[in-house]
Amino acid sequence: MRNDILRFATAGSVDDGKSTLIGRLLYDSKSIFEDQLDAVERTSAARGEEHTNLALLTDGLRAEREQGITIDVAYRYFATPKRTFIIADTPGHIQYTRNMVTGASTADLAIILVDARKGLQEQSRRHAFLTTLLQVPHLVLAVNKMDLVGYDQARFEEIKAEFADFAAKLDARDLTFVPISALHGDNVVGRSENMPWYSGPSLLHHLENVHIASDRNLIDARFPVQYVIRPHKSADPELHDYRGYAGQLAGGVLKPGDEVVHLPSGLSTRISKILTADGDVAEAFAPMSVTLLLEDEIDISRGDMICRPNNTPTASQDIEAMVCWMTDARKLTPRSKLIVKHTTRTAKVMVKDLRYRLDVNTLHRDEQADHLALNEIGRVRLRSTQPLFVDEYSRNRQTGGFILIDESTNATVGAGMVVRAD
Repeated sequence: MRNDILRFATAGSVDDGKSTLIGRLLYDSKSIFEDQLDAVERTSAARGEEHTNLALLTDGLRAEREQGITIDVAYRYFATPKRTFIIADTPGHIQYTRNMVTGASTADLAIILVDARKGLQEQSRRHAFLTTLLQVPHLVLAVNKMDLVGYDQARFEEIKAEFADFAAKLDARDLTFVPISALHGDNVVGRSENMPWYSGPSLLHHLENVHIASDRNLIDARFPVQYVIRPHKSADPELHDYRGYAGQLAGGVLKPGDEVVHLPSGLSTRISKILTADGDVAEAFAPMSVTLLLEDEIDISRGDMICRPNNTPTASQDIEAMVCWMTDARKLTPRSKLIVKHTTRTAKVMVKDLRYRLDVNTLHRDEQADHLALNEIGRVRLRSTQPLFVDEYSRNRQTGGFILIDESTNATVGAGMVVRAD
């Protein structure tokens, strides 16, 4: 079932219909309860709205309902016979860009919505760039509100050509275009009779069938140790010398008998057994959570890495990364001191240099910038107090990603993606 879970995020400009689209997916796939629908219908009627406002299914904050916008990331779950879905409904306003980054960071696919009347907006381009920066493997441009332009094919083709031209500057690996009307359900779950000129699949059909198994890195075995299990007080004699290493695989496949190496010591051993909550398994692959038992006793603790001898991540204290700054309480400047949380390892870091600040609208690099403010993105060099075991973010999103934490408040202030390590 793990391969049958698709995580996707919706993005786009304000009022392009992201929440309405998710509400339509939930409604048409019969994934909401009757009392939920009744509550939405009553609220819509009380507000004098002509149609049932399906956006209310996802906009849960009072401020969101009052203003008719999305502020926080709303997660929703639904399933069809083919696949289970985890949706992140992300906000469209510019001041909530950090929330959009949070929602898209774990997505397998992103849906960029565009209002057919307005075409590509600044925020549409911003979110498209951010999804490619976050290495979301699959991108869908959903041209929404086609009913308001008379289901005009020429308008759809115009927006499609404009976005394709913009996407050529980005690292967009898989791009799909779908004309829809979230309000009326055209091409959302079923094919629309109003657009006979469109020969592609409906949006849900594409979500059900997009191939994501090959997106996961099954080559580079990466096992960050999260916890060492030592049941000293157990009455069972077999557990007296038990030493298990628990964690979640961040990449690759591991099997009993495989030779592995421990970082940072560099000592090698073999896996004797792999355990899960359901018992022994013959192999483990990302993103399974398992406990490894090794043949030799090695001093291993939280934050260490287990990998293959001839395929190890870069162990480095000097990291170059793209950082999205997520707080208005302080700015990121050279010489800033922070805490980095990378996989299961935590260390102190200092910002050595701010290489440039990136304008996500024009992709211009401002090399004269001396700080990053809220929602700004830039390339920085970091120096950590202890080695981090990293891969490039483009190769492994788990071992290539990290968060930055304020030392004094313990608040998350930034998210980073490793570009290279020295």
